[in-house]
Amino acid sequence: MEELLIRGGRPLSGEVRVQGAKNSVLPILAASLLVNGTVTLQRCPRLRDVETSIKILRELGCSAAWDGDSLNVDASSFRDCTISDTLMREMRSSVVFLGAILARCGRAVCGMPGGCELGPRPIDLHLSGLRAMGADIREYGGTLCCDGCRLCGRDIVLPTPSVGATENLMLAACGGDGVTVLRNAAREPEIVDLAGFLNACGGDVRGAGSGTIAVTGRPALHGCAYPVMPDRIVAATYLCAAASAGGEIFLRDAEARRLDAALAVLRESGCQVTPDARGIRFRAAPRLRAVGPVRTAPYPGFPTDAQAVLMAALLRAEGATVFEENLFENRYRHVAELRRMGADIRVFGRVAVVNGTASLHGAAVECTDLRGGAALCVAALAADGETRVGTLRHIDRGYEDIARDLSGLGGDVERLPRDTGNCTGDMLWQRATATGEADVSGTAGDVTASAGPTFGENPGPSGARAAPDGAADAFTPNGGTSPVWPPR
Repeated sequence: MEELLIRGGRPLSGEVRVQGAKNSVLPILAASLLVNGTVTLQRCPRLRDVETSIKILRELGCSAAWDGDSLNVDASSFRDCTISDTLMREMRSSVVFLGAILARCGRAVCGMPGGCELGPRPIDLHLSGLRAMGADIREYGGTLCCDGCRLCGRDIVLPTPSVGATENLMLAACGGDGVTVLRNAAREPEIVDLAGFLNACGGDVRGAGSGTIAVTGRPALHGCAYPVMPDRIVAATYLCAAASAGGEIFLRDAEARRLDAALAVLRESGCQVTPDARGIRFRAAPRLRAVGPVRTAPYPGFPTDAQAVLMAALLRAEGATVFEENLFENRYRHVAELRRMGADIRVFGRVAVVNGTASLHGAAVECTDLRGGAALCVAALAADGETRVGTLRHIDRGYEDIARDLSGLGGDVERLPRDTGNCTGDMLWQRATATGEADVSGTAGDVTASAGPTFGENPGPSGARAAPDGAADAFTPNGGTSPVWPPR
């Protein structure tokens, strides 16, 4: 096991290149199954989730090999239609392989997907859409058995703009007969990038980025070299890191046009944001100001994936900021860990209120999920003393090398082997009580016990849950109306 040792109190400065987008490359890797030839994905990030996707591709008979920061995939030797339950459980995005496999060979067998525990994320829209296109899908003990006849184009209306369902149905439609029209489709930039890849391989996808996407089936796609878009959530993380620690940085390749909602909030807090053709230049305010309510929403609204890192950046802001999480039930799991560092945060159902404090202090904390782990790093850069961040497997799912990048920006960050003798529950508790960090009302990671009621007990000021943002592991709420598809 490893941990991050972060010594806070140093302003950031310098330049770093933003990696390729996790939420873009994962569906593109699934799309490579549709290609008769070699695909070269340029600027492909080396992530745990990418490695899991490579394992899935190899399990299906494909080859995949790294060449610097490019990944070469050849699906011409595709020979199997089964994904093991072990690999399916490793990440939420594994479900996007389902549409591609059905399009390629007409049948598929796989388990239910896993991923970060952010609340219920059913795949009912994925399955309903595939069934509408002609797939016969049955579940046996947590295993999906999908037989098919040839998939046929349909006019499908998504009850909510699910990112994962939009991607899955796009891939299935590429290998089906006729034209599939997806209405109320997700609009995220990663959807546009997937369409760009499919079209570069000879596909016919129109309307990506709007609420209506039309896909014309093609018998075969050809190989291509394709650059993966920069990761907008990683860019938002490093901007929030600079806002938290102070200083001035430049993010090379960051695209401001895909970060409008996050940049608007950072400007409101007093920071200076200057985009140009090469990236984004950022200068932090001497002391951040609290901002108006931050409500997560589907793109182009404020992304749920950036909620945790922004919260961490505003822990020492003047005044109070209200966050409203509309997309996931358990997106405040990082709050209990931030409170160990001296943060003043109160959670009431879907609402979190952050009262700015004068200072933060280092602590031993654990990553609760991917973005929550990044938030701990953002807060640690502004804290006095040392912070040790454990359970790095979550961070490794979405950040190629967060220690390298933050160090490149002037942060004092090291990745070290973990001294397991100092990481037992008793030792963490002794360390916490000695420094006044212990929260006797709940355990680490138990936000509902230590910081407020559970989601749903006090639904906050807004109404029913909204659809997810652009993350590839977004879900569709399951409370209420079942999808209704137009008659075949």
